[in-house]
Parts: sequence; C-alpha cells; structure tokens
Amino acid sequence: MHGAGTGTAITPVSSLAYRPADPLNAIAFDHFYNLEYERSVEDFQKVRTRHPGDPFALNHLLAALMYGELYRMGALNTGEYAQQSFLAAAHRPADPGVKEQIKQLTREAEQEEEKRLKVNPNDLDALYARGATRAQFAIYTALIERAWFSALRNAVGARHDHERVLELDPRYTDAKLLVGADDYVTGSLSWGAKLAAALVGVTGNKEQGLRDLYEVANSQGETSVDAKVALVLFLRREHRYQDALPFLRSLIQSYPHNVLFALEEGALLRALARNAEAEAVYRRLWDAGREGRYDGLHYERAALHLGDLLRSEKEYAKAAAAYELVGQVETPDPEALQQANLYAGEMYDLQLKRDLAVRKYDAVIATNATTPPAAIARRHLREPYRID
Repeated sequence: MHGAGTGTAITPVSSLAYRPADPLNAIAFDHFYNLEYERSVEDFQKVRTRHPGDPFALNHLLAALMYGELYRMGALNTGEYAQQSFLAAAHRPADPGVKEQIKQLTREAEQEEEKRLKVNPNDLDALYARGATRAQFAIYTALIERAWFSALRNAVGARHDHERVLELDPRYTDAKLLVGADDYVTGSLSWGAKLAAALVGVTGNKEQGLRDLYEVANSQGETSVDAKVALVLFLRREHRYQDALPFLRSLIQSYPHNVLFALEEGALLRALARNAEAEAVYRRLWDAGREGRYDGLHYERAALHLGDLLRSEKEYAKAAAAYELVGQVETPDPEALQQANLYAGEMYDLQLKRDLAVRKYDAVIATNATTPPAAIARRHLREPYRID
C-alpha cells in the first residue's frame, strides 16, 4: 500500500461535475477553495435561490458558512491536523449569528432529504446528501460546539448513509470520500480506541481508506478536491511527504489565493529536510502577501514558520528578525502574533539581549494574558530563556 496511487494522473479541477447543474457552482467552489468565503457564500446563496429545496445547494452553502467561520476562528491551520492533539486546540469563539445560520441550514437540508427519502428510501442522491449534511454537522459540533458525543453520533450516521449509497451503487465515487476518510482515521486509532469505536459500529482500515481517497481524488466528482486535501493531511501523518507533494502542488496551482495550501508546501519540504527550498517558499509567500496576493488572509504565518525554520538551524538573530515580521502586518492573526512575540523574545534571550526579550514577553501578555504563551512569557520574565 505504501505506493498506492503513485503515477496516477491528477484530475484537473476544471473538469469536475457539481450538483445541481448550475454554471455558478464552479465559480462558487473556486472562491471557496481560494478561501474567499464571503464571495463563495454569495454565489452559493444564488444557486440555492435558483434551485429551491435542492439539498446539494443547501449543503454547499452550509459548507461555505461553516468553513468561513472556522477560518475566522483560526481553526484551519493545517499543521495542527498533523498532530494527535489538534482537537484540544483552543481558538477564538464562534459568532452566535453564524452558529444559528449553520443550524438553520442543517435543519432545512435534513427536512428536504427526509422528504425525498420518504418517497423513495433508496434515493441515492438524497441518501448521499443526508450523509453530507450529517458529516458537516459533525464537524460543526466537534470544532465549534466541542460536543464530542453529538459529533460522533452524526459522523456514524453520515458513514452509514454513504455506505448504503455504495451498497446500492458502488460507482457513486463521491460517497467514498467520507467512508475512506473515516476508515483511515478509525484505522489509525490505538487498540483501545478502536475497540470503543467498534462498540458503536465503526471499524476502519487505514490502507483501504487511503485507496478510496486516491480513487476519489482522481475522479471527476465534486469531492475530488476534498479528497486531495485529505490525502495531503493523512499522508503527512504517515510521514509520506513525497507522496503528498504532487497533490498539494496541484491544489496550489488550482487555487493560488489559498494561503493554507501555500504554507503546507513549506511544511512538507521541511519534513523532507529540504530546508533551503522551504525557506524559499516562506520568503516567496511573505513577499506575495506584502504585494497583495493574499488580501484578507493571514499570510503572516509564513514569517512565523520561517522563524521556526531558522531557529531549528540555530540562526537565532535571523529567526528573531523573521518573527518580528509578523507584527508588520496591519491586522495579524492574534495567535500568530502572540507566538511570534514569544519566540522573538526567546531568540533575544539566547543572544543576551535581555531588554528586547522583556519587551517581547510584555507584548505577549498584553495580547492575551490567559493563554499558554502568556504563561510561558511570565516564566521567562522571571528567568531568561535558555536551551537545556
């Protein structure tokens, strides 16, 4: 399985088929994957108006609203999803109005899906759409509400719907995205966690999950892009960085405004010990951001990652200079700014520039005194940072 999918041509996004059949869907998805969420929501809303009651139109609008809010909250940083502890990461709270919109759209989509399934319990599109709605609500309840049991219940229901779709029609490739991702995640659990999952009817096979995702990624269905994103994340967790790069670079080429994809290329190159290439990626990303390519997005994380890279090479003065760049952005991500100030302070301490270090630690605490970085900064104020 290690080489599964290698050598397969990657499907261009221009050939993907979206539902309902509306030319505006392709434009809306282009905005969506370029992180232009407001424009994506506007376009998906128009598609919904043109196709009243269509569960696919409702699900697309739901996704755009939810992922837009997750990005605003700072919950879509790819590096976290390569770690076992990503679910515990704390972020900014969700907007109550957006939360209500998400819940209302979920209810509306489920009502339409149930109405169709009462007429025909084997309606493939209605089954698939209900599974997609349940999957999205599972993401909402997990990452926004932090309601794990509700998330699990919805995730299990989503998987059962898509497994039923594949039982009725094994060629319904879009359904393999959720099943494949769930197989990979469940198959990656510890023995005890697998046992607990089995008790609620969920089993997994990591290798089969990856095979399914390769198939979806190279299909012409509307979940092809999502499968590529999942493969980048999962292959990174498997330390198969070289296998992940072609998928990631195809995404970067298709969606040049997506700063998360651009940042992930640097992370993969670092993981491959190709530090000079990673540094070049981060510097190009920073320069492009300053020139306006990533308007409205948090490209300053490129400077944060550049600082981390230089720090790993013991280039402490250069690392401090990179961390300082984050504060040059007009409205930097608060978490990125706090981390950058903390790390800059540590670099100054290593250079015996105590006054500069103290100034940075004070800035960390001034940003938000209740966070883990603030606790570390207070400790460094008492005692200068040193490498053990």
